[in-house]
Amino acid sequence: MNNNPRILAIETSCDETAASVVEGGKNVISTIVASQMDIHRRFGGVVPEVASRHHVENMTAVVEEALVSAGMDYTDLDAIAVTSGPGLVGALLVGVNTAKALAYAHDLPLLPIHHIAGHIHAAELVADMEYPAMALVVSGGHTSLIYLPEEGAYETIGETRDDAVGEAYDKVARTLKLPYPGGPEIDRLASEGEVSIDFPRAWLENGSYDFSFSGLKSSVLNAVHNAGQRGDTVVPENVAASFQASVVDVLVERAQRAVSEYEVEQLIVTGGVAANRALREAMKRSFPSGGNVELIIPPLSLCTDNAAMIGAAANISWKKGERAGYDLNGEPGLALG
Repeated sequence: MNNNPRILAIETSCDETAASVVEGGKNVISTIVASQMDIHRRFGGVVPEVASRHHVENMTAVVEEALVSAGMDYTDLDAIAVTSGPGLVGALLVGVNTAKALAYAHDLPLLPIHHIAGHIHAAELVADMEYPAMALVVSGGHTSLIYLPEEGAYETIGETRDDAVGEAYDKVARTLKLPYPGGPEIDRLASEGEVSIDFPRAWLENGSYDFSFSGLKSSVLNAVHNAGQRGDTVVPENVAASFQASVVDVLVERAQRAVSEYEVEQLIVTGGVAANRALREAMKRSFPSGGNVELIIPPLSLCTDNAAMIGAAANISWKKGERAGYDLNGEPGLALG
């Protein structure tokens, strides 16, 4: 078996159509992403049926561009990898059926990859992962703390009980009449404001690693609404800064406690919300370079959905001998581990 496989990876779990060629789980030979952000902005969020239709339109061109950019054809590949879940079912099906067709046509092994495993192993593209490790995955659809005792093993120790952190950002952004996606807009506004409102931190029961952001979201909405009823001036920058401070405090506290209790070598912070400047800076202060725990935060391009991260995770599946048949299906609620 080739210990340095060249894998064509496909990612279509939400609204990015992405393909990448990754060698040995670390060397990104090419990576192409066709974003639908401008299309969904008019709706204020991702519309699943629209996303699926645009994946169909973009898929062939994105895969071909990834191969051309890599200077390869299918005879140079060892396998095809694809995100099989979780995600939007229609979007997943476009990627899964494309991957199955390519694997069948070119007689290549088919590797099913979990989307969250992809986010975690984006770290492989910038550093050597050491175990045991802890991953904080924060995105529009996921907020999870995942313990990795060894390579390829995942134990979810905490997750959101309601809104994912990215959802909370988008909902607060709508309250402040900011455009979609809300995360970058809130981050930008927060940098210009002051933490002047004491929004709640949902610590939950003692010892819990779970998250809850629905109460915080409601508190922001009520604060803005009540100020409007009283005729008070709402300073969006201060609302954004105060909301973001609450989110960051909870994420950092959970990560610090998990890292200490599980005695890990590394903390990986990844997912779309890991692009947030305040979160990145707070994590770097809490886990400084040269400390007991190495902090890995992938660059912005590897935090948001992409196929290179799927190629990185696929290298582990390749080594473990995991293969899928042509009955592979998209699983929107696929569990990790």
